[in-house]
Amino acid sequence: MTVVVVGAGPAGLTAAAALAGRHDVLVLEREAAPGGIPRHSDHLGYGIRDLHRFVSGPAYARRLTAAALSSGARLETEATVTGWAGDRALEVTSPRGRRIISASAIVLATGARERPRPARLIPGDRPDGVYTTGQLQQLVHLRHLDIGRRAVIVGADLVSWSAVLTLRHAGCRPVLMTTPSTYSTPGRFPLFVPVLRRTRVVAVNGHGRVTSVDIEDLRTGSRRRIPCDTVVVTGDWVPEHELARLAGLPLDPGTRGPRVDTALATGRPGVFAAGNLLHPVDTADLAALDGRHVAPAVTAFLAGVPDDAPDDVRGVLLRCEPPLRWIAPQIVRPDGPPPVRGRLQLWSDAYVRFPRVVATQDGRRLASTRLPWPAAPGRVFRVPFTLVARADPTAGPVTVTLT
Repeated sequence: MTVVVVGAGPAGLTAAAALAGRHDVLVLEREAAPGGIPRHSDHLGYGIRDLHRFVSGPAYARRLTAAALSSGARLETEATVTGWAGDRALEVTSPRGRRIISASAIVLATGARERPRPARLIPGDRPDGVYTTGQLQQLVHLRHLDIGRRAVIVGADLVSWSAVLTLRHAGCRPVLMTTPSTYSTPGRFPLFVPVLRRTRVVAVNGHGRVTSVDIEDLRTGSRRRIPCDTVVVTGDWVPEHELARLAGLPLDPGTRGPRVDTALATGRPGVFAAGNLLHPVDTADLAALDGRHVAPAVTAFLAGVPDDAPDDVRGVLLRCEPPLRWIAPQIVRPDGPPPVRGRLQLWSDAYVRFPRVVATQDGRRLASTRLPWPAAPGRVFRVPFTLVARADPTAGPVTVTLT
C-alpha cells in the first residue's frame, strides 16, 4: 500500500519517517530541496521538542530529510501536485512530465505562507526592497545577495525576530518593528530592536528602491517618516490550502485549513493533514510532532480498522469565540485519541496574562481551567484536552471561551 505525503517540510518528513517502516511512502515536494522553511532559516532554535536537540534551521532540515530517507521513504523534489484525479489520486507535474499517482492514503503537509505586501493592502510606491521573511531568508542564506543597510520590520511575532537575525547576518540594521497590537512577542535572544506598538505602516516610499516608510500612531493619528532601504513584512500566516480546497475538504473558517479530528483525519476517508496547514503558524518542531502523531491513524486506516461510531454520531465540533480566532483540531470523536501532546491549539488576538478558559456545550459548562501561561497574539496558545474530553457526542458543538 502506497502512502503519498504532499510536502517535505518538518511535518511531511516526520510523517514519512514514521510511516516508511510499514508502508511504501512517497514524498512529493515542489521545491528543489526538501526541508521546508527551516532550510533557509540559518539560526539556532530548531529541534528542541522533536529531536531533543538545539540546532540551526538548515541542520534541522538535513536531519529530518536523512531520517525519512533512512527509514525507506522515497523523496521526489520539483514535483508539484496540481489537482486531484479521484478520491485518493493526485495529478503531479514535474520536469519529468505529468502523471497521475494513486495512493491508498494521502497526508497533506503543505504548510503555510506569509501574506505579502499586496495582500496586506499597504499603500504607497512600489519600489524594490520589500520582502516577506521567507523571501528575505532565501535571498540571504540561499542566494547570498546584498539586502540593504536599514530595515523596518512589519510585525512583532516570533518570525519577526527571526527576520532580525537574518538581517543582521546580511549586514542590514533593523531600526524598528511596528505592530498594531498592544503586545509584542519577546525575542528568544536579547536583540535590542525598538518596537512601536499600536502603530501601522501607511505608506512605503521610494522610486527604484525603498527610501522610507510612513508610520501612523493608531491612538493619536499622528504620523512620522522613518528612513530605510528595506521593509520586511512578517507573520500574518495563511495555510497553503489549495489542494484541500480543490478536494472539497471541509475547511475551518478560523484557520482556513482543513477541518480535522484529533487523529488528524480530514473529511475525506484516507486523506489526512498535518503541520502548519492546520494551525498557521506553529514552530517547526511542533509541526513535526503532528507528522509523528498522524502516522498511527494512517496505519489504522490502511489496516481497515472500522469506525465504531454510528452514522449519526460522527464527532463533536469545537469552536471558539473572540478574542480567540481559531481552535485546532476542530472535531472530537467518540473513543478518538487525544490530540498532539494532549493539548488543543488556539490563537488569541488579545493578551491575557493568566487566562481562564471555559468550555460549554448546549449551555452546560463542561469544564474550566486557569492556566499559568499567557494567551498572547503572535503565537499558538495551548489548552489541556481534558477541557473538552467530557463532551457529549450526541449533543451540539462545544464552545471554548477565554476570560
